[in-house]
Amino acid sequence: MLEEISIRIRENFEVKDKIREEGLKISREIVRECRTASFALHGKDFEKAGNSIEAAGRALKKLETRFEGHADIYHAGFVEHSQQEYSEVAIVYSLLKDEGDPQNIPSPDELGVEYAAYLNGLGDVVGELRRHVLDLIREESFEKAEVFLGIMENIHAVLMDFDYPDAITRGLRRKTDVSRSLIEKTRGDVVNSIQQKKLELAMQSLKSRL
Repeated sequence: MLEEISIRIRENFEVKDKIREEGLKISREIVRECRTASFALHGKDFEKAGNSIEAAGRALKKLETRFEGHADIYHAGFVEHSQQEYSEVAIVYSLLKDEGDPQNIPSPDELGVEYAAYLNGLGDVVGELRRHVLDLIREESFEKAEVFLGIMENIHAVLMDFDYPDAITRGLRRKTDVSRSLIEKTRGDVVNSIQQKKLELAMQSLKSRL
Protein backbone atom coordinates (compact mmCIF):
# COMPACT_ATOMS: atom_id res chain seq x y z
CA MET A 1 0.00 0.00 0.00
CA LEU A 2 2.75 2.43 0.97
CA GLU A 3 4.60 1.59 -2.24
CA GLU A 4 1.53 2.45 -4.32
CA ILE A 5 1.18 5.76 -2.52
CA SER A 6 4.84 6.47 -3.15
CA ILE A 7 4.43 5.77 -6.86
CA ARG A 8 1.44 8.12 -7.16
CA ILE A 9 3.28 10.90 -5.36
CA ARG A 10 6.38 10.41 -7.50
CA GLU A 11 4.32 10.53 -10.68
CA ASN A 12 2.67 13.74 -9.49
CA PHE A 13 6.03 15.30 -8.67
CA GLU A 14 7.45 14.28 -12.05
CA VAL A 15 4.59 16.09 -13.78
CA LYS A 16 5.02 19.16 -11.59
CA ASP A 17 8.76 19.23 -12.19
CA LYS A 18 8.27 19.08 -15.95
CA ILE A 19 5.63 21.83 -15.88
CA ARG A 20 7.85 23.96 -13.63
CA GLU A 21 10.76 23.71 -16.08
CA GLU A 22 8.47 24.64 -18.97
CA GLY A 23 7.10 27.52 -16.91
CA LEU A 24 10.56 28.86 -16.14
CA LYS A 25 11.42 28.81 -19.83
CA ILE A 26 8.25 30.68 -20.78
CA SER A 27 8.76 33.14 -17.92
CA ARG A 28 12.26 33.95 -19.18
CA GLU A 29 10.78 34.50 -22.62
CA ILE A 30 8.27 36.99 -21.18
CA VAL A 31 10.96 38.93 -19.30
CA ARG A 32 13.16 38.99 -22.41
CA GLU A 33 10.34 40.40 -24.56
CA CYS A 34 9.51 42.99 -21.90
CA ARG A 35 13.11 44.19 -21.75
CA THR A 36 13.27 44.37 -25.53
CA ALA A 37 10.12 46.50 -25.43
CA SER A 38 11.61 48.72 -22.73
CA PHE A 39 14.76 49.42 -24.76
CA ALA A 40 12.63 50.12 -27.82
CA LEU A 41 10.50 52.59 -25.86
CA HIS A 42 13.54 54.57 -24.79
CA GLY A 43 14.47 54.75 -28.45
CA LYS A 44 10.90 55.83 -29.28
CA ASP A 45 10.42 52.77 -31.48
CA PHE A 46 6.79 52.18 -30.55
CA GLU A 47 6.18 49.61 -33.27
CA LYS A 48 8.96 47.33 -32.04
CA ALA A 49 7.90 47.88 -28.44
CA GLY A 50 4.29 47.05 -29.25
CA ASN A 51 5.27 43.85 -31.03
CA SER A 52 7.37 42.69 -28.08
CA ILE A 53 4.60 43.52 -25.62
CA GLU A 54 2.13 41.50 -27.68
CA ALA A 55 4.56 38.58 -27.76
CA ALA A 56 4.96 38.80 -23.99
CA GLY A 57 1.18 38.83 -23.55
CA ARG A 58 0.78 35.69 -25.66
CA ALA A 59 3.50 33.93 -23.68
CA LEU A 60 1.85 34.96 -20.42
CA LYS A 61 -1.44 33.40 -21.49
CA LYS A 62 0.40 30.23 -22.47
CA LEU A 63 2.04 30.20 -19.04
CA GLU A 64 -1.28 30.50 -17.23
CA THR A 65 -2.83 27.74 -19.33
CA ARG A 66 0.10 25.44 -18.67
CA PHE A 67 -0.23 25.87 -14.90
CA GLU A 68 -3.94 25.05 -14.66
CA GLY A 69 -4.39 22.62 -11.80
CA HIS A 70 -0.95 23.43 -10.37
CA ALA A 71 -1.57 26.48 -8.21
CA ASP A 72 1.38 25.66 -5.96
CA ILE A 73 3.83 26.15 -8.84
CA TYR A 74 1.88 29.06 -10.30
CA HIS A 75 2.38 30.98 -7.04
CA ALA A 76 6.05 30.00 -6.62
CA GLY A 77 7.22 33.49 -7.59
CA PHE A 78 8.52 33.47 -11.15
CA VAL A 79 5.06 33.86 -12.68
CA GLU A 80 4.45 36.90 -10.50
CA HIS A 81 7.80 38.37 -11.57
CA SER A 82 6.96 37.99 -15.26
CA GLN A 83 3.53 39.57 -14.64
CA GLN A 84 5.20 42.54 -12.94
CA GLU A 85 7.57 43.04 -15.87
CA TYR A 86 4.70 42.78 -18.33
CA SER A 87 2.51 45.21 -16.38
CA GLU A 88 5.31 47.74 -16.09
CA VAL A 89 6.23 47.85 -19.77
CA ALA A 90 2.59 47.78 -20.94
CA ILE A 91 1.76 50.79 -18.75
CA VAL A 92 4.89 52.71 -19.81
CA TYR A 93 4.09 51.97 -23.45
CA SER A 94 0.58 53.36 -23.02
CA LEU A 95 1.78 56.53 -21.31
CA LEU A 96 4.63 57.32 -23.70
CA LYS A 97 2.64 56.52 -26.82
CA ASP A 98 -0.25 58.73 -25.69
CA GLU A 99 2.15 61.46 -24.48
CA GLY A 100 1.10 61.29 -20.85
CA ASP A 101 -2.63 60.66 -21.23
CA PRO A 102 -3.52 58.37 -18.30
CA GLN A 103 -6.99 57.54 -19.63
CA ASN A 104 -5.80 54.55 -21.67
CA ILE A 105 -3.63 52.90 -19.03
CA PRO A 106 -4.42 49.15 -19.22
CA SER A 107 -6.07 47.59 -16.18
CA PRO A 108 -4.87 44.36 -14.53
CA ASP A 109 -7.90 42.57 -15.93
CA GLU A 110 -7.09 43.75 -19.44
CA LEU A 111 -3.52 42.55 -19.05
CA GLY A 112 -4.57 39.29 -17.40
CA VAL A 113 -2.31 39.67 -14.36
CA GLU A 114 -2.76 39.35 -10.61
CA TYR A 115 -3.56 42.55 -8.73
CA ALA A 116 -0.45 42.49 -6.53
CA ALA A 117 1.78 41.94 -9.57
CA TYR A 118 0.06 44.83 -11.34
CA LEU A 119 0.58 47.23 -8.43
CA ASN A 120 4.24 46.28 -8.11
CA GLY A 121 4.68 46.75 -11.83
CA LEU A 122 2.99 50.15 -11.48
CA GLY A 123 5.53 51.00 -8.79
CA ASP A 124 8.36 50.25 -11.21
CA VAL A 125 6.76 52.55 -13.79
CA VAL A 126 7.84 55.51 -11.66
CA GLY A 127 11.51 54.72 -12.29
CA GLU A 128 10.95 54.43 -16.04
CA LEU A 129 9.08 57.73 -16.10
CA ARG A 130 11.94 59.40 -14.23
CA ARG A 131 14.25 58.40 -17.08
CA HIS A 132 11.76 59.86 -19.54
CA VAL A 133 11.49 63.11 -17.56
CA LEU A 134 15.27 63.48 -17.57
CA ASP A 135 15.25 63.02 -21.35
CA LEU A 136 12.59 65.72 -21.64
CA ILE A 137 14.67 68.06 -19.47
CA ARG A 138 17.65 67.57 -21.77
CA GLU A 139 15.37 68.45 -24.69
CA GLU A 140 14.13 71.47 -22.71
CA SER A 141 10.56 70.16 -22.98
CA PHE A 142 9.73 71.41 -19.52
CA GLU A 143 5.94 71.40 -19.86
CA LYS A 144 5.94 67.73 -20.87
CA ALA A 145 8.37 66.99 -18.05
CA GLU A 146 5.91 68.50 -15.58
CA VAL A 147 3.09 66.41 -17.04
CA PHE A 148 4.99 63.17 -16.51
CA LEU A 149 6.11 64.29 -13.06
CA GLY A 150 2.42 64.71 -12.24
CA ILE A 151 1.75 61.17 -13.45
CA MET A 152 4.52 59.88 -11.20
CA GLU A 153 2.93 61.67 -8.25
CA ASN A 154 -0.50 60.24 -9.11
CA ILE A 155 0.92 56.73 -9.25
CA HIS A 156 2.50 57.18 -5.83
CA ALA A 157 -0.80 58.46 -4.42
CA VAL A 158 -2.56 55.35 -5.73
CA LEU A 159 0.06 53.02 -4.26
CA MET A 160 -0.19 54.76 -0.88
CA ASP A 161 -3.84 53.71 -0.65
CA PHE A 162 -2.88 50.02 -0.49
CA ASP A 163 -1.69 49.80 3.09
CA TYR A 164 -1.95 46.04 3.49
CA PRO A 165 0.47 43.39 4.77
CA ASP A 166 3.29 42.36 2.44
CA ALA A 167 1.83 38.86 2.34
CA ILE A 168 -1.02 40.37 0.31
CA THR A 169 0.75 43.13 -1.64
CA ARG A 170 3.98 41.16 -2.18
CA GLY A 171 6.40 43.86 -1.05
CA LEU A 172 4.52 46.85 -2.42
CA ARG A 173 5.40 49.04 0.57
CA ARG A 174 9.10 49.02 -0.33
CA LYS A 175 8.38 50.00 -3.93
CA THR A 176 6.09 52.75 -2.71
CA ASP A 177 8.91 54.14 -0.58
CA VAL A 178 11.34 53.95 -3.51
CA SER A 179 8.88 55.72 -5.79
CA ARG A 180 8.53 58.57 -3.29
CA SER A 181 12.30 59.03 -3.24
CA LEU A 182 12.47 59.03 -7.05
CA ILE A 183 9.67 61.57 -7.28
CA GLU A 184 11.42 63.92 -4.86
CA LYS A 185 14.63 63.73 -6.90
CA THR A 186 12.74 64.22 -10.15
CA ARG A 187 10.79 67.19 -8.80
CA GLY A 188 14.08 68.81 -7.79
CA ASP A 189 15.53 68.16 -11.25
CA VAL A 190 12.52 69.70 -12.99
CA VAL A 191 12.36 72.76 -10.74
CA ASN A 192 16.12 73.42 -10.98
CA SER A 193 16.09 73.05 -14.74
CA ILE A 194 13.20 75.46 -15.18
CA GLN A 195 14.82 78.00 -12.89
CA GLN A 196 18.13 77.67 -14.71
CA LYS A 197 16.42 78.18 -18.06
CA LYS A 198 14.62 81.27 -16.75
CA LEU A 199 17.94 82.64 -15.51
CA GLU A 200 19.56 82.00 -18.89
CA LEU A 201 16.74 83.82 -20.67
CA ALA A 202 16.96 86.71 -18.23
CA MET A 203 20.72 87.00 -18.81
CA GLN A 204 20.23 86.93 -22.58
CA SER A 205 17.57 89.63 -22.33
CA LEU A 206 19.87 91.76 -20.20
CA LYS A 207 22.76 91.38 -22.64
CA SER A 208 20.55 92.35 -25.57
CA ARG A 209 19.63 95.62 -23.84
CA LEU A 210 23.22 96.56 -23.07
